[in-house]
Amino acid sequence: MGNSMDVTTVAAGGPDWSLAPPGWDWTAQDADGKWYWYRVEPVLGIGGGIWRSNSRNQQFATQGEPNPDWLDSLLQRPGPGA
Repeated sequence: MGNSMDVTTVAAGGPDWSLAPPGWDWTAQDADGKWYWYRVEPVLGIGGGIWRSNSRNQQFATQGEPNPDWLDSLLQRPGPGA
């Protein structure tokens, strides 16, 4: 689907979950500021500065500001009532 639309990024809250594809329950930000949706929980990339998943399970969400704390950006979709 390649979501290139403007997605509102909430400080430390990641992209707007209402725009996440159904079943894509994870999001994380790379050091360069790019946010991605993930169908499965991603892992830290061995190259540093990135989160990784098989390309079928990773989709661009939005561009944010570079984030020196990218390691702390992994979020799971909030559950009902969250």
